Amino acid sequence: MKTKISFLLLMAVLLGCDFADVAVETDFETDFEMRAPNQVLMLTVDYTTNSFEGGTVLSFSTQTKNFTVTNRYVQPNDFGSVELTYEELGEKLFFGTIHWMGTGKMTFPEKLASPEVFKRVTTQDYVMPTHGFEDIFNPNDLELNYEKAWGAVQGLAITREFLKANPNQKVKMFLYTPSVGVGNPEDWFWVIYLKR
Repeated sequence: MKTKISFLLLMAVLLGCDFADVAVETDFETDFEMRAPNQVLMLTVDYTTNSFEGGTVLSFSTQTKNFTVTNRYVQPNDFGSVELTYEELGEKLFFGTIHWMGTGKMTFPEKLASPEVFKRVTTQDYVMPTHGFEDIFNPNDLELNYEKAWGAVQGLAITREFLKANPNQKVKMFLYTPSVGVGNPEDWFWVIYLKR
């Protein structure tokens, strides 16, 4: 009888536990899983103000030597889209709709952490990626100024961590324009990728 009561008591305790927070290493600042062997940092910057808007860390279980981003673009006659893929893994990095005479929406990743959760470095130095920038999607061959957008994120502690871990990378960037035609540049934003 005591065994049954002890067993029932143990089961009640176990069923009452919330295991969602157990054994997962996350960065307390941003709640990003930091244990994955392969991580890609995604940051967004407003096109017109060059203000940092937020970001996330995409985690993958397989490490790769290279980091190639391919795009699949559906030109918007009325509605279009852009999808970016981590080629070596076949994993989606970004998906957003594009509307002619309207405004599309980023649907992957579904949510980004707000700028407030990202720590900034306390030093006044300004770092540039050693190998510069790689434009990963520019269907209209626009002349774009990557350095202004970079200035909004180069002082983030996580940006510095990813650059330090992979100093020879080219920082991958593209300008997402969810509104085209008589589009509103205030809807546009930069997407920046760094691989750890």
